[in-house]
Amino acid sequence: MSKGSIARAGKVKNQTPKVEKQEKPRQKTGRARRRELFEKRKANNLFETRKMKMNPQAH
Repeated sequence: MSKGSIARAGKVKNQTPKVEKQEKPRQKTGRARRRELFEKRKANNLFETRKMKMNPQAH
């Protein structure tokens, strides 16, 4: 037996205001994305403070 009536199905979704999708710049992929991540992490000094390794798979 179900716990609620079928009449209330989709109540929250129908109450939520519709927000249009925003136009966003295209994300980089592959090597360019890895480079972007590396530069971002290097700027935050994550490698010097030992919070992150350059190559986490290397032992």
